[in-house]
Amino acid sequence: MLSDLVNIVYQWPDRIWIEAGLICFLLGFSYSIHSLVTGKHLSSRLTFGLICLGFLFQTVFLFARGHQIGRCPITNFPEMLVFMSWSMVLIYLVIGSAYRLSLIGAFTAPVAAVMLILAHIVPAGPPVPPSLAVNPWLEVHTSFSIVACGAFALACVAGAMYLFQERQLKTRHPGSMFFRLPPISALTVANSRLLWLGFALFTIGNATGFLTGMEIDWKKVSWAILVWCLYGGILIARLRHAMAGKWIAALSIVAFSLLLGTFWGIRFISERSSL
Repeated sequence: MLSDLVNIVYQWPDRIWIEAGLICFLLGFSYSIHSLVTGKHLSSRLTFGLICLGFLFQTVFLFARGHQIGRCPITNFPEMLVFMSWSMVLIYLVIGSAYRLSLIGAFTAPVAAVMLILAHIVPAGPPVPPSLAVNPWLEVHTSFSIVACGAFALACVAGAMYLFQERQLKTRHPGSMFFRLPPISALTVANSRLLWLGFALFTIGNATGFLTGMEIDWKKVSWAILVWCLYGGILIARLRHAMAGKWIAALSIVAFSLLLGTFWGIRFISERSSL
């Protein structure tokens, strides 16, 4: 039975699993926004179920792709985007129940969907030679770095929700959506812990990058240190209470935008020619 299921997975094109995951995330996001805007009862189980289903389709893609190329499926930009989206959703599924932030999925789903859309339309580039030896340290370095990006992405989402809640409080006439979103204190805790998680994983990713035995590209290393210092500065400011919560939330968004928008950063966590 299991072998038949695996054969079906291998027979279907890789892209179909990305498309299926994308549909699930878009449906979950659309349903949540419709319920919030119209004031109707929001079934968190439905949204959570759609996100779980999308996560399952992403997992199938990564499993099938990894079996096909014989290594961790992070050998090109589209695969890296799927892996990052998968990491972000995985962390959401863990912290969503732990912090009672199930509604954060309404904001996580569109971010995951955008990553899958990019993964679907961006050219994959030349295939990886099957005979190319796998560098285990490089795979560890890349995997930890991308999972860290997933944590930073979720911290960005929590930061955006924090800013929305704070703006609603300042108006002194909050809308109905305000009372259905997580409390601002819970968002503060979630944002802080996600930043710490991402920072720890990114530190491990950076450290293992020096163990790959490859020639060091100091442009990429400089970018990595810049991002590491930026997130480290945010966390120090959080520990010392040197910044208001809104600035920490805003910097979480700015830092993640820098992480995604920097060309050398993308190359740093996706060494296509070496995996």
